[in-house]
This record gives sequence, C-alpha cells and structure tokens, in this order.
Amino acid sequence: MLSTWIGLGLALVSALAVNWAYTREHDAAVGLPQLSPRQPIRTIRLLVRDRGWMVGFATESAGWLVYVVALRLAPLALVQAVSASGIAVLALIAARGRPRRLEIHERLAVLAGLAGLALLSVSFLGSHPSDRTAGAVGAALWLAACAGGSVALTGVRLRVSRAAALGLAAGLLFAGGDISVKLVVHGGWWLLALLPLFAFYALGTMRLQVAFQHGGALAAAGMATLATNAVPIAAGFVLFGEALPTGARGVLQLAGFGAIVVGAIALSKRARPEGDSSR
Repeated sequence: MLSTWIGLGLALVSALAVNWAYTREHDAAVGLPQLSPRQPIRTIRLLVRDRGWMVGFATESAGWLVYVVALRLAPLALVQAVSASGIAVLALIAARGRPRRLEIHERLAVLAGLAGLALLSVSFLGSHPSDRTAGAVGAALWLAACAGGSVALTGVRLRVSRAAALGLAAGLLFAGGDISVKLVVHGGWWLLALLPLFAFYALGTMRLQVAFQHGGALAAAGMATLATNAVPIAAGFVLFGEALPTGARGVLQLAGFGAIVVGAIALSKRARPEGDSSR
C-alpha cells in the first residue's frame, strides 16, 4: 500500500514537470520555421538548436523518467488519473499565475480536478490496488488503435481548432507510449515493447510541436494530456485487469476518475478555432 502512495506522489511530480515543460516547448516552437513530421531530420535540427526548447524537452524527459518509476509502484489507471491533474498547471501558466484571469468554467475545471484527486485519495484508504500482465494480442490491438487514431486525426478535418486536433493526435501517440511503458516494466520478453515505446514518444513529440505552431499551449497540450491520460485509464481496466475496490470505495474511485477527466475536457475547451492550414 505504501508503494502505491509513493507511486501516485511521483505521478503528481511527473505531471507538474511535464506540463510546465509543454509551455516552454510551445513558446519555442511558435518562433521556429514551419515544422513537419514529414521532414523529421529538419524538424529535429530546428528543435535541438533552440535552447529554450531543449530546456523544456529536458524537463519533460526528467518528468517521464519519474513517471516510469511511478508505474513500477502503482497501477496504470491510478497513475494516469493523477497525471491528468497536470493540465491545471497549463491553465495557471496560461493565466500567468493569476487564477482570476481564467474563465469561470476553467476555474471550476481546476476545482473538479482537485476534487477528483481528493476522492481518489479517500478511496485508497484500506484498499490494496492490483493489476495483472496484459495479453500479447490485446496489447497489440491497443497500440495499433492508438497509432491508427492518430493518423486519422492528422488527416481528417474536425470542427475544432487545428491545434486541438493535432494535440489530440499527439496525445494518442503518447498514450501508446505510456501503455508500452507499463508493458516494459513487467520485464522479460515484454522488453520488446521498447521498440513501440520509443516510436510512439518520438512521433508524438514531433506532432505536438506542429500542434503548438497552430495555437496556444492549452489548446494543443490540453487535448494531448486528455488523450494521454484517458486512453491508458481505460487500458488499465480492460487490458491490465486493474480492479476497482468494492462498495463505497469503488464509487469514490469512479467519481474521482470522472471528475479529473471532466476537468481536463473543460480546460481544453478554452481553445478557439484558428484558420491555419494543415501541415
């Protein structure tokens, strides 16, 4: 039980680091020439030559390493639920540290996220969360769905801002990477999941930088964070067989998950459509 609490604490630290890093990467990306995943070498060169972007990416990488440790200590769904609270950091930075600059629905969204964390904490009292190793076929299907969904979102025009659509595409890739991390920490032949892990994170990072050039950090990274957390939460229950506690604890945990996801959705709605062209 102690290891679960430590893992969730590390998940919160990771969320703070990663979402702060997103704001630095956004500020750097908007000042660069047009980026495109179709020109990966050129895109990588432009990014690594920018000092501000490298600071953000280094912080994001450090946050990711903390996240890996968190997954070793706690179930995937719980870690992702806590990580979803990091979107509140994006909202506060977008408001320059002044919550009153946020719209009413955004303030309520932050409160919903905090309430969700509190409900999750209460639901853990006296419980013993557990999970199991995934099946190979099921894991392959989940990873393929993440990749396919990202490709579809990149090529299809939706009735949302381009930054939000591309951010969602990046989030699905990050979700595939997060699921791969959970597979890797089981060890053994699951270490083969290192291959999709690196591919998902590399492609997701490039896609997110393109999204940053189409809109604000909250528009792009907000949707990315939503997908990055919502999809692995579902995978935690379906793929890894993570069990909810019974009775009142189960109700509290479901309410906590719901409050965090609703808060993330509400914050991401701050984005407004831009008339950018597809890249």
